[in-house]
Amino acid sequence: MPNIIHIETSTSVCSAALSSDGAVQCHFENFEGPSHASLLGVYVKQIMDFSRDKGVKVDAVAVSSGPGSYTGLRIGVSEAKGLCFGLKVPLISVPTLELLACTTMFRNYFEEDVLYCPMIDARRMEVYSAVYDNALNDVVPVGAYVIDEHTFSDLLDNRRIVFAGNGSTKCKDVIKHRNAIFVEGIVPLATDMLALAERAFRNGQFEDVAYFEPFYLKEFIATTPKNKIL
Repeated sequence: MPNIIHIETSTSVCSAALSSDGAVQCHFENFEGPSHASLLGVYVKQIMDFSRDKGVKVDAVAVSSGPGSYTGLRIGVSEAKGLCFGLKVPLISVPTLELLACTTMFRNYFEEDVLYCPMIDARRMEVYSAVYDNALNDVVPVGAYVIDEHTFSDLLDNRRIVFAGNGSTKCKDVIKHRNAIFVEGIVPLATDMLALAERAFRNGQFEDVAYFEPFYLKEFIATTPKNKIL
């Protein structure tokens, strides 16, 4: 089993973890808001200190690759790249929506033919989303979707869909179909990246460290503060 550092910064939650022998050896998380720039470097240093103390040689670095927060993704990927260059190890990217779908499957039991729809909050009634079967095959491709009462109705007429992620909360009062199931408390975390990261490692699915960029899905739009300080 590879020894992997995992970094997840795609939402307001910042987390990092070290896995070895298929289990989490140490992890650090903050749920209190977007403080990734100040927290992530500290978490990584603590992980590196732990790995040196335990004699664990890092084999790869995995990072949640988006979609999600533009700033959060840049911070996470920059840290991951720096580690890969410094440690001379490969970079693994873990799609954030697949991570959310996988976490939902592992933490809950549903019948095999259920579909999974992870949602990351974008703006207003828009979410970054996709629909997967239980083998993580795309049923609906990753995209930015504006949610209304008809969203995914063609699928919901025939299949149960499990909605999860911070974008699903605002959709609960809009998608009222009898086959819609909403699961609360699912957030992307570094500790849940193991299965996808280890699969990528086994298959040799590595990114080009120099040129890899997060999957933003949409262009960054800067906004002007309402209260200008002169």
